[in-house]
Amino acid sequence: MKKIFLFIMVICASTMFAQEDDYVTAFENLKSNYNTEKYDEIFNSFSLDMQKFFPLENTKQFFTNLKGQAGKILDEEYINDQDGTGAFYKTQFERALLGVYITLNNQNEIISFLIKAYEEPKSFKVAELNALNNYPAEVAELIFAKAKTLPNNAQLSIAITNNGKTNYYGVSRDGSSIKPIDNSDKVFEICSITKVFTSTVLASLVEDKKIKLDDEINSVYSFDFKDDIKITFESLANHTSGMTRLPENLDLSNTANPYESYGVNELEDYLKNLLTLNDDPSKPYTYSNLGAGLLGNTLGVSQKSTFQDLLQTNVFDKYDMQNSFMSSSNLGNQLVKGLDEKGNVVSNWDFDVMFGGGGILSTTEDLSKFAKAQFIPANKELELTRKVTFDINENLRIGLGWHILKSDSGNDLYWHNGGTGGYSSSMTIDLENETAVIILSNVADINNLIDTLGMELLRYSVK
Repeated sequence: MKKIFLFIMVICASTMFAQEDDYVTAFENLKSNYNTEKYDEIFNSFSLDMQKFFPLENTKQFFTNLKGQAGKILDEEYINDQDGTGAFYKTQFERALLGVYITLNNQNEIISFLIKAYEEPKSFKVAELNALNNYPAEVAELIFAKAKTLPNNAQLSIAITNNGKTNYYGVSRDGSSIKPIDNSDKVFEICSITKVFTSTVLASLVEDKKIKLDDEINSVYSFDFKDDIKITFESLANHTSGMTRLPENLDLSNTANPYESYGVNELEDYLKNLLTLNDDPSKPYTYSNLGAGLLGNTLGVSQKSTFQDLLQTNVFDKYDMQNSFMSSSNLGNQLVKGLDEKGNVVSNWDFDVMFGGGGILSTTEDLSKFAKAQFIPANKELELTRKVTFDINENLRIGLGWHILKSDSGNDLYWHNGGTGGYSSSMTIDLENETAVIILSNVADINNLIDTLGMELLRYSVK
């Protein structure tokens, strides 16, 4: 059986949470309804926002697939509250040991939900001292509530843009304390936020009349795709091409640097001999790292250049992003070293032909420049990336790269996050209020934490 790694994330979160006894009841109900296949009842236990983000049919499909892979829940053990806002359970299924994490609001409704392969809990203690005295009290409290559970030497680099001004809040875990640090010019892997930049390069070429969104990428290549499958530029940028998340011929045995050896030859072999698309009409949206990597490579080939050169010219140079890079090599002390979830230093990820899916390294200063550029109407290529191209559900749509969420007040939020072996990232833009929150971290697999923090800081900024 393949390794199980299943993930659901809801962006909305409440600042008020249920008590411990409520979590016991919620998990027992979840277990009972899951084991008896009453998936409608699980859906009914979700908050309204979660139901909108994860509709009934998606809920049924998810738990049906989970049941098929892992079987029934046999037993569970409460482990900890992870980030102080939920409960994490070591859960024994019939065929797998998984970690189940849930967050409730003050109505005891489920507002976020995570299932992943279980790992032993972190060995470090929760930080006790909030030393963020120089930050606004509410900002310091919001950040500390999340950062206190991070491993030693962890950093968060946070940028909040509002009313034309950007404030930076850097924090680091130092023993039992969470301390301020000036890291707005320090470099982190931005992970899958790269996909927004890949789509921006596409949009710039469309604005320059060099490509049309509905053009088929096949004509760029000198060979036929398997089964004469046709793929458009737009479908790669909005994840509706039907391509799988990863290519079948990607060797994932190198977990420390999985994309390093996947080059042009491997991609061409995949397109010629292995390419398959999801042909289920009920699931036209399928998030694909492969699709984004293919898009970046295709853009380079189409312009008789490289994607990296197009990115530099069409985006980094245009928006004065002088500390954004294609590789972690030669960055010296400017680079913040990545950590796994337990705080161990890990290697950076190197991307070859899949660069467009996650290869950029940058700073919160540079990403803030890109965010503020979104508020300038003259930047037509940025406007094009934000144009809705597909409705995933009532409250979640997608443009080119951007996922478009509904805020509590009904505004459109342009959002993307990402994760690599040693980093997590999140970026959210509220165009109507000209507000943006960017969070870069050197800790892997904490997207639930920093996405929630990002939304809390966004609400703080626009209230």
